[in-house]
Amino acid sequence: MAGSLEKLVQFLDSEKSVIYIVLKRVQGSSPRDVGTEMFVSKRAFHGTIGGGQLEYLVIERAQAMLRDGTLNTEMDIPLGPEIGQCCGGRVEISLARMRDSDIKCAINRAYKQNNSMPHVYVMGSGHVGRALAAQLQHLPVRCILVDTRPEEIALCDANVEKRISAIPEIDIMGAPAGSAFIILTHDHSLDFLLTSSALERNDACYVGMIGSVSKRAKFTNWTQNNTNPVSLDHLKCPIGMSTSNDKRPSIIASFVVAEVVNELTHGAKKSISEEENTVLQQYSQHDRKAILV
Repeated sequence: MAGSLEKLVQFLDSEKSVIYIVLKRVQGSSPRDVGTEMFVSKRAFHGTIGGGQLEYLVIERAQAMLRDGTLNTEMDIPLGPEIGQCCGGRVEISLARMRDSDIKCAINRAYKQNNSMPHVYVMGSGHVGRALAAQLQHLPVRCILVDTRPEEIALCDANVEKRISAIPEIDIMGAPAGSAFIILTHDHSLDFLLTSSALERNDACYVGMIGSVSKRAKFTNWTQNNTNPVSLDHLKCPIGMSTSNDKRPSIIASFVVAEVVNELTHGAKKSISEEENTVLQQYSQHDRKAILV
């Protein structure tokens, strides 16, 4: 997702006049949550507030503001048959012409969000590991691909962090709390060592090891003889459980990514986060200042 940050910086740097759009309030069902941002210029836009007729109307209003010089406005839009959508909710949206200080704030927020993204460690750069990296590069996570073999790392062309590590368990030990670990190396013994290291942390969001039910049973026996007591209740093995028998790496990776993302987002609150509150407070201050101009 570093590419998304780079695109935002490039967009704000290349466009002379930009309208900043933020969802201020959501009632009922909506395609995006409060705090969602979007940026619109005369010729392009960055981000999305949900697409469809809602986004079309907001882009149209933003570009009209750029033509007639309006500094700020608000829109209250029902997401029903009136605009050809069927979400059934209602959204309040704020739009404001960005000043230099607003652009700096937006970039700073984006950097903070980028740096706080959950870490997903793919331990092994084989066929499935590279397929995982190829998919994870497009999601709001920081993907770290780790392998002991430089030649395998070199085969990965995904835009993710790549580490050649002689002792990959050190990478697991140094990971931030709440990280996800997908273990699929070329060596079952190494898989066992890395999986036990991830489980011993007791703070991982997800620990998954590639393999079968019999491999899980072997790992269970291995832990009893080689490690301190560790709970296997949250271990995913096999990973990416599905009814599909398709063994192609990209198919396996798609099920695993869905499983990991589900764990990362499980229990996420729908209420306004501290970050979203900051965005709305900054916008409110902008509103007051713009009215005085």
